[in-house]
Amino acid sequence: AVIEVFEETQSVLLPCLYGGVIPEDPFVIWTRNDHNSKVFLFRQEGSDPEGQNQIYRGRTSMSPDALETGNYSLTFRKPELTDSGNYICSIADGVKTIKLTEVQLNVKGQLFRTSTVLKINLGLFLFYSINDKKNTLIFGNLEKSLYTAV
Repeated sequence: AVIEVFEETQSVLLPCLYGGVIPEDPFVIWTRNDHNSKVFLFRQEGSDPEGQNQIYRGRTSMSPDALETGNYSLTFRKPELTDSGNYICSIADGVKTIKLTEVQLNVKGQLFRTSTVLKINLGLFLFYSINDKKNTLIFGNLEKSLYTAV
């Protein structure tokens, strides 16, 4: 799966569902394979922050009943540009690990970083924006809500 979101989106869900046989004393682990880091570890007792990469602490969670429902989807809060990468969801029992899914997360920069609205007489307006890639000038008629980029 490929998921695209804008930076600073409230949250994004990385899907992972499993309907197979659950091993004895299971745990679910989310890893990021391009950094080889532990994103989230979930045991029957709940989340286990030990060994979790600090950049994900407080920003990742799973449903408390994940092991009962087979829904191991990861909620990722406030994604940043540096969170773009490939994430792997696996279930394990300490002996054997089963890879369930891989999700590619693409976090895009915000469309408008800074903006200023300048009013011009007769109901026309100018909208000027500075973003990462280029400056954009948009003008239009407020009554007709027409926008044109130049």
